[in-house]
Amino acid sequence: MVKIFKVFVPVSVLALLLFEAVLLYGCYIAGLFVAELGLESPSFAQIFLMDQNGWLRILIVVITIILGLYFNDLYENIQVRSGIQLIQQICFAVGVAFFTQAFMGYLVSGWIVPRYTMLLGSMLVLLVIPPFRILYAKLALESLGAEQLLFLGSSHTLRQIAEGIQEKPAMGLRIVGYLDDDDSADNPITGLKRLGTISDLGSLDPRPRRIVVGLTERRNRLPVQKLLELRFSGIRIEEATQLYEAVFGRVCTREFRPSQLVFSQELGPRPGSQTVQDVYCFVVAVILIILTSPLMAIVALAVRLTSPGPILLHQKRVGRGEKVFTVYKFRSMYANAEARTGAVWATRNDPRITPVGRVIRRLRLDELPQLFNVLKGEMAIAGPRPERPEFVNTLSEKIPYYRQRHCVKPGITGWAQINYKYGDTIEDTIAKLEYDLYYIKNMSASLDAYIFFHTIKTMLLSRGAQ
Repeated sequence: MVKIFKVFVPVSVLALLLFEAVLLYGCYIAGLFVAELGLESPSFAQIFLMDQNGWLRILIVVITIILGLYFNDLYENIQVRSGIQLIQQICFAVGVAFFTQAFMGYLVSGWIVPRYTMLLGSMLVLLVIPPFRILYAKLALESLGAEQLLFLGSSHTLRQIAEGIQEKPAMGLRIVGYLDDDDSADNPITGLKRLGTISDLGSLDPRPRRIVVGLTERRNRLPVQKLLELRFSGIRIEEATQLYEAVFGRVCTREFRPSQLVFSQELGPRPGSQTVQDVYCFVVAVILIILTSPLMAIVALAVRLTSPGPILLHQKRVGRGEKVFTVYKFRSMYANAEARTGAVWATRNDPRITPVGRVIRRLRLDELPQLFNVLKGEMAIAGPRPERPEFVNTLSEKIPYYRQRHCVKPGITGWAQINYKYGDTIEDTIAKLEYDLYYIKNMSASLDAYIFFHTIKTMLLSRGAQ
């Protein structure tokens, strides 16, 4: 796995993206030359490529199709579970490319791909990409190789990691087994073979490429000398919490110790990063307010006409440094919806939500007025979602390190929002806190850009809202 934009990405996914980009480009180049044979004028291909920016025009089509595949989650999981569904998804991506070409024809017709080239190239795409995907899914891990891991211990964190790796074969990781002094057969790590005790660490053959340490109790049990010898022989040694981050994209609060947080050089926003964030968030907020103002006017009118009450909802939320501020949202619930219940989390099929409110919540349009909170400096485009003071006090008492999420500005969207479902339980809140702490640890403009881009996908596909 490699880290791009502060996000761990499997090598197999990057290779797939590269191969498909080349294949897609090749399909349209081939379509161009086929079109020249009978449908276009002689030397059309050479003139189109060299004198009419043909290379760039085809590149636009390729990027559009890749985006269509991305929006169909075809880079989230490379396994092909249904050939028919795969063909439907690729047809959708090609359809997006045709729609984009048609739209560009009205704006900048000089940058579209000729009709017959587009048709023939798209036909080749539908013939080439599905079998390539199926073949790649079968051979990717074998050709790229799977990195062999050995677990030292059998902690709860290692058990979670084992489950995550088994669910994501595209990560290119294979666990050969684990060593642990507890030989009880009643509590093994599911799906893994116990290879012996910790004392057998130096005698394993063949040796793994990486050893992941996750002992439940380390005092007088950690084989420091043997681990040093293995480390200097070229074997990678790492804490279970490091692999946990790579597998799940969040930190492991279960393994946190206060001393680690105090002396950590990574966790917490770096000096200057928040200042830089303030600048580009202000610029992005201004641009988005201008672009979405017609949409906000339509949403405001829909809210006004479909239910009595104010258009905007004003709620107290906790921001950076636990400073309370007023957040703006389009009202999606009936007026005075919490008069009887008080502050409570929204639930699935919540009866307090209006019909229009259900739509704008699903599309995340109710969050658009928070762009003005960004202009006021109270929020950022990306960051931990701001919580209500009533909930913060309760959650801080029940969840360790919860208050630490307030060291940065809250965001309209966030790392937790694009990776985790809407939750209304303590367990869900802990999981989202782990994502928030991962964001704080890796806070950067590149990660914010990734979150913003992925949020567009989340909005269009109506995921995670409730």
